[in-house]
Amino acid sequence: MRPNRLREIWKSGCAAVNGWLAIGNSFSAETMAHQGWDTLTVDLQHGVVDYPAMVTMLQAISTTDTVPLVRVPWLEPGILMKALDAGAYGVICPMVNTREDAQKLVACTHYAPRGTRSFGPVRALLYGGADYPQAANDTIVTFAMIETAQALDNLDAILSVEGLDAIYIGPSDLSLALGCRPVFDDVDPKAQEAIDHILARAQAHGVVAGIHNGTPEGALARIAKGFQFTTVSSDARLIAAGAQQIIAAMRDRPMPRASGSY
Repeated sequence: MRPNRLREIWKSGCAAVNGWLAIGNSFSAETMAHQGWDTLTVDLQHGVVDYPAMVTMLQAISTTDTVPLVRVPWLEPGILMKALDAGAYGVICPMVNTREDAQKLVACTHYAPRGTRSFGPVRALLYGGADYPQAANDTIVTFAMIETAQALDNLDAILSVEGLDAIYIGPSDLSLALGCRPVFDDVDPKAQEAIDHILARAQAHGVVAGIHNGTPEGALARIAKGFQFTTVSSDARLIAAGAQQIIAAMRDRPMPRASGSY
């Protein structure tokens, strides 16, 4: 089976740099994949992406060594299994709030006897290889998002679930749940305390910790603290930021008259 480079990065003690795909388009996904991201996550929760678009985006990512991941809309068995069947090498699941939620997530993403994932890896066989059914349980990566006060209360119980590879912090939702401003990087002190606590407990349980960031500076600071999976911005935000830079440069100086104007 094709190795999962994300697991190799973690095994080496390094951090993965993850890109985020909110635009449902295979060409933009292919363009992002060719820029050198370690992983790219197709966002089915908040991105403007449906399932057929997701499949073409995974196909586009597979033209590179970038590892394809999917954030599913919710903890629902059908979409978890279909994302993996389409060739995702990892899934990020939002709103995992209890040990039971984490157990359900792990079960849905693993074949028997370790789980209850239904068999039908239609595209995963093409991407992963003919031995996908035998090696998938040890190759794919399962992330549980920690982003609510309830998840904080149940943190150790969630982290103790066997087969859960990683957790992923959504700083905005976590901040909102704690009565703070919904931001990525410069979070309020109460949210920062919670983030530090989640990281420490994940490390204690041997679970990889990941987090969403708005800037490279924010991501690098969190890697220095011990996060091994850091998302920086998104395709939509990068397009907007690049366009803003160009417009600002054009508007901040007098515009010359075009040659031949009267």
